[in-house]
Amino acid sequence: MGIEQPRMPGSGPHTRGTDCARREDCPAAGHGSTGHPSAALGTATSTAALPDNALVLGLDVGGTTIKGEVTDAAGTALAVGAVATPHGPAAFDAIGELGERLLADLPESDRRRVRRAAVVLPGIVDTARSIAVFSSNVGWRDVPVGDRFTHRWSVPTLIEHDVAVAGWAEWRYGAGQGYDNVCVVILGTGISGTLSVGGRLVRSGYGQVGEYGHIPVRRAGGLPCPCGNTGCVETVASGAAIARAYTRRTGREIGGAAEVFALLPGDLDAAAVVADAVDALADGLVGIVHAACPELVVLGGGLAGAGAALTDPLHRALTARLRLVPAPRVVLGRFGARAGLAGAALFARRGALT
Repeated sequence: MGIEQPRMPGSGPHTRGTDCARREDCPAAGHGSTGHPSAALGTATSTAALPDNALVLGLDVGGTTIKGEVTDAAGTALAVGAVATPHGPAAFDAIGELGERLLADLPESDRRRVRRAAVVLPGIVDTARSIAVFSSNVGWRDVPVGDRFTHRWSVPTLIEHDVAVAGWAEWRYGAGQGYDNVCVVILGTGISGTLSVGGRLVRSGYGQVGEYGHIPVRRAGGLPCPCGNTGCVETVASGAAIARAYTRRTGREIGGAAEVFALLPGDLDAAAVVADAVDALADGLVGIVHAACPELVVLGGGLAGAGAALTDPLHRALTARLRLVPAPRVVLGRFGARAGLAGAALFARRGALT
């Protein structure tokens, strides 16, 4: 599965986003009609923040699992659930059923306090017109979301792109809290993230998040990337790429990148694979650091579980490459692999990505 990047049409901005952290295929250029972006920060249906006594329902839709929670203002979960993600538009029925079940699990007094919901989706998401444009992992295309969940749950419901929400949550409420200039990198099967500059979340003209994983860093002798390019960061530094590189080097099958990091420091093959991944990630980020001068680079997603074995060498690699701007601190995200779900709850509570 790969990325076929949507081309910018000449007739104005479009609201789109791709989920490289979950490795989504985008449709062919020009596919689908997307609407006017919902401003640089948030969605067209954004609204005022909720009072502290309100509860919210948040759902994070992944390629394999749909996770949901009802939480209070302190982030305490009052109801939690997860279901396997069905293939195709049937996923939206599963989203609706999970939300219903979580609401039904609440005492009636708490059910009345649920004031808003948010559903964060992978792939290309047209938030202005509430359409799930495309997701290859889940297998939907041009599914109108509209107010189906608002009607089904009797709760106003927002939708957004999952990586945008995850990165925003880490910036505003997680490891980047208190900083105006933050680069969040979501590391998983793929690599993407967000960039906040001068206290504003940067979104492209059509709503896309940062495709850090598709910055070419190994054009000469690099591996082909599903996006059609050669030597992208993602072909070396993603979780899947790290696991594949270890297997190629040793001939031993391994369950994932976490197992490679667990072999450090004693396994020389694991050390070499991780060093190569860190170099590729640093090469990809150095241009972003020069352009935006973030104070922090926050690592989120499943691969961030590697901890200091990833943050320390990445900081050293960035420092070695920078001459004109200071090296940002490299820190682990507060929410880790839960950034999408935590972000959905925070988005529902705040009403906008501000």
